[in-house]
Amino acid sequence: MNSAQLKSALEAVLFASGEPIELERLAEAVEADSDITKQALEELAGEYDARNSAIALLNLDGKYQFSTRPDYAEYIKRAMEQKRKAPLSQAAFEVLAIIAYNQPVTKSFIEQVRGVDCSGVIASLLRRELIEEAGRLDLPGRPLIYCTTTNFLRTFCISSLSELPPLPENDEGVRLVSEITAAEQTDIPEQVLLTK
Repeated sequence: MNSAQLKSALEAVLFASGEPIELERLAEAVEADSDITKQALEELAGEYDARNSAIALLNLDGKYQFSTRPDYAEYIKRAMEQKRKAPLSQAAFEVLAIIAYNQPVTKSFIEQVRGVDCSGVIASLLRRELIEEAGRLDLPGRPLIYCTTTNFLRTFCISSLSELPPLPENDEGVRLVSEITAAEQTDIPEQVLLTK
């Protein structure tokens, strides 16, 4: 691997990580010697500096991470605010309804009801502070459980969950949720400890 390829590989690993990575782990990932990897990282940081890039490569006590420069903080803040104000997707509304009517619930419960992976939607709802982690079930794997927040109540202009509209009766979806709830409860010991 030549110098340009090495720098490109390091760039890809750092970009994909999003977190600080130790020099040794980076060297192992790109299959290069630590000294050569460190030199390539220093060159890469110098290239970003030389072209006045909005991106900087930081050395944080032997760990490396990409970061935006402080000069652009206002633009980033504006973009993030717009993203936060973006309307909820249909999937987000569905997950939110499942949590609101059945809380506290596990991710696996939500996915059983919807029939698809919900990791991204749950992460989005956590970022918007519409749901929160309410602890863990005292079961193998200690799965996280989720519930709605006071921000959820404020967003939907209700003062308590009792103000949620009733679910329609004799609805196929409601029947399915009831069956899944019953099945999940049979797998949970009578005294389940909820721990943060």
